Formats: sequence, C-alpha cells, structure tokens
Amino acid sequence: MLISLQDPKWKNFRGFNRGGTGHKMEAVISWIVNTVGQMGYLGIIALMFLESSFFPFPSEVVMPPAGYLAAKGQMSISLSIISGIVGSILGAIFNYIIAIKWGRGVMLKYGKYFFLKETSLIKAEQFFAKHGHISTFVGRLLPGIRQYISLPAGLLKMPMIKFIIFTGLGSGIWVTILTYIGFLFGDNQALIEKHLNTTTILLAIFCFILVLIYILISKFRKTSKTDIL
Repeated sequence: MLISLQDPKWKNFRGFNRGGTGHKMEAVISWIVNTVGQMGYLGIIALMFLESSFFPFPSEVVMPPAGYLAAKGQMSISLSIISGIVGSILGAIFNYIIAIKWGRGVMLKYGKYFFLKETSLIKAEQFFAKHGHISTFVGRLLPGIRQYISLPAGLLKMPMIKFIIFTGLGSGIWVTILTYIGFLFGDNQALIEKHLNTTTILLAIFCFILVLIYILISKFRKTSKTDIL
C-alpha cells in the first residue's frame, strides 16, 4: 500500500508547495494523501484522477513514492504506472464531459461580453477537429496545462476516442517518468527534486520541437495539395 506517501520527506516535494498555495493547500493535500493513500493501486487511480481533473493536486507526490515502493518490492512498478495512467485518463474524461455538457452553452451565452462570437467558436471547433490530437498530447506533458487541456477538448467537441488515445499517450510518458524517478532516486529527495526540474525543462523543449515539426509537416502537405490542384 502507499503508506510511504505519508512519510514527512515527501511533504517537501515541490508538488506540496506548487503555486505558492501555502499551508492550507499543504494541509488539504496531506489529508487526501493520508486518506486515499491507504488504498494502494486504487489510491493511485483516485489521486491521479484528482490531479488530472481541475483540482490542483500534484502528481509529483503520487507517482515517485509509488516508484520508491516498487524499488523496495512492496508494489509492482508496472501496475503503478498503469494505475497512474488510468487515473489520469478518468480525470481527463471528467473534465471533458463537464466541458462538453455545459461549456459551449456558457461560452455562447456570456462570450459576447468578451467579444467572442459564435463564428469564432465554430472556427476554434474546426481547429481542434484538425489539430486536437497534437494539442491534447502536448498539453498533457506541460505543467500548468495538463490538468486543463481536457476543457477545450470537450468544449470544442474533440472526438472522445481520439481524446482518450492522446490523453493516454501523454499521460503515459509523464506517469512513467515520475514513477521511474521515484524508483531510481526514491531515497534521495535532493536528486528527485533535481530530476523533476530537469524533466520539466526537457519535456518543454521536446514539446516545442514536436509542435514545430508538426507545423512544418502541415505546411508541406498543404503546399503539396495546392501544387497538385
């Protein structure tokens, strides 16, 4: 079980202090970890569900401890990763459903007060229909965005199957990295913090390069079609 999540050494992770939320947020997170953390793999799913939904819960305090327990032989690293991915997908679907059910109506009703026309929303829907896969995948890898990328996906009616696939791919990379950081460096908080920071930077660079390549390929295809016509 995830009893090590309650160890005081995990409370110094950047996840507990992310965004300068202070002692109140730390107390809330500690309560959630102590309550749900007793549930083992189901606890991972529940905590990652929260992280992937709009609740500001950091995955950095869930997956590294699970990886650490896997290194000690108390958990399966494969099942931990799978549980993390499942929780992330479920949380993303929760946001997606909320956005698809209520988001568009709210945008149409109040968007006019912010100079948002229905035609602009339709264009955005068309954009997400074409590029929602890359947007969702990249969004799942970037801090501060991964929790909320599901909202525009639902709002702009991205096909759910495609949404789940690319959410799973992006979440899979993030969850796997976090788990293995805990697996390799779980007994050294300084190294975990260092590798979390390095990972965030490398993923940001990776996303930038990926988007740049995607844009270049899209322009090349568009030019090729124009030449054929």
